[in-house]
Amino acid sequence: MTPGVPLPAGMDLADYLHDVVLHAGPSMQEEPVSFAGTVVKKFTGEFWTSRQRQGGSLHEISYRACFKPQLPRFFISLLTKKGDVVYDPFSGRGTTVIEAALMGRSVVANDINPLSRVMTEPRFFPPELEQVEKRLTLIQKEGCSADIDLSMFYHPATEQEIAALREYLLARKEAHRDDMLDRWIAMVATNRLTGHSKGFFSVYTLPPNQAVSPASQEKINKKRRQAPEYRDTRQLILTKTKSLLRTLTGEERRNLARAGKSARLLSEDARCTKEIPDESVDLTVTSPPFLDIVQYREDNWLRCWFNGLDEQAIGKRITMARTLDGWSSIMGQVFGELYRITTPGGYVAFEVGEVRKRTVRLEEQVVPLGIHAGFTCDCILINQQVFTKTSNIWGVENNACGTNTNRIVVFRKS
Repeated sequence: MTPGVPLPAGMDLADYLHDVVLHAGPSMQEEPVSFAGTVVKKFTGEFWTSRQRQGGSLHEISYRACFKPQLPRFFISLLTKKGDVVYDPFSGRGTTVIEAALMGRSVVANDINPLSRVMTEPRFFPPELEQVEKRLTLIQKEGCSADIDLSMFYHPATEQEIAALREYLLARKEAHRDDMLDRWIAMVATNRLTGHSKGFFSVYTLPPNQAVSPASQEKINKKRRQAPEYRDTRQLILTKTKSLLRTLTGEERRNLARAGKSARLLSEDARCTKEIPDESVDLTVTSPPFLDIVQYREDNWLRCWFNGLDEQAIGKRITMARTLDGWSSIMGQVFGELYRITTPGGYVAFEVGEVRKRTVRLEEQVVPLGIHAGFTCDCILINQQVFTKTSNIWGVENNACGTNTNRIVVFRKS
C-alpha cells in the first residue's frame, strides 16, 4: 500500500487516507477527534508492513527505540519529490535521512548525541568489501588491554583486538587523517560491541542496541554459567559489512553519495538549530524521546568509550523529561523551531506512542503544540503492527505501554 509517487496536485493527505480507508474495507477505520475545538481526522489500519519493500540492508544498524524504514518511506514517497529536503531533529541511527537519501532526496540530520553521526555518516559513502578487508589488514590486531575492565564481556584476545582497533581509529581521528573507510569500520565495530549471538564481539548479553553495566553482565554470566569466548573481530566486521551492502544497487549508491556531499549532520539541541536556514525543509519525519522510558546515556556507555566520547558530558546535554508537562514544554519549543525551518506547504510527520500502560497518549499533547506553533494538523495516522522481540525484552507490549511505529501526527505549514 506504500505509494510510490507524491500526492496528486490539489489533494491533501487526509483526503488520500480517506480514499485508502474506503477501498480497504473494515480493516481500516476513520474517525474525527476533537482537540480544544479543533477536529482532526484519525486513520487506523495497516498502512505499511515490515514486508512491504523490505527495508534496505543498509538500515541494519541497531539503536534503541528506532523505527523501521517503512515509516519514513511512506511519508517521503507521498509528500516529497526527488531533490526535496528531508529532516530529522532526533535522528538516532539515521533511519529517516538514509531512507531519504536512498530515494534521491537531500537530507539534514540532527541529534544531540554525537553517536548519531558515527552511525549515520559512513552509510552515505558505503565502501566495497575488498576496501574494508584491505584496510583491516593494515591495522594492528593485537595490543594492550582496554583501559577499563571489560573482562565480563570479552575474551582477553578479543579485548586486545578491540583496544588495538580503538587506538588506531582515535589516533587517526585526532590527527585529522581518518577517512570514510575508517569511519565505516568504526561504525560497524561500534554495532558489533555487544549482542546475543556469535555475530558480536561479546559473550551473550542483552540485545545489540544497548550495553548493560559491567555488574549486570557479571550476573548474566553467572546465571547462564558462561564465560567470554574468543571472537575474531576482523572477520565479524567483514561479515557485517557484507550484510549491510547486500541489497545496495548502483543507483542507490549514487543517490547516497549525492545526498552525503550536501548533507548537514548536526549535533545540536533540536530547539535551536541555527545552521538550518529558514523555510528550507520540505518534510520532517521524526520520533522524539518519550519521557524517560529509554535511557540513551546508560545504554550507550560502551559505544561512547569505543569512540572516545565523554558519556557523562553527553548525558548532561540530553534532555530527558520525567513529567508530561516538562516533555510538552520541550516539544513546544521544538515545534517552534520546526515551523521556522519548514517551507510553506511543507510537512512534519511526528511519531509518538502510547506510554505508561495507556495512561499517556502523546498525540493528545502533540496536536495542540503543533497548532500553537502555527501548523495545521492534517491528520493522525495509526499504523497497527506487532512489536518486535526486542521491544518486549525492554518492557514494551503491543499497544499497551510503549512505542514503535504506531502513532504519527501529521502537520502542514500553510
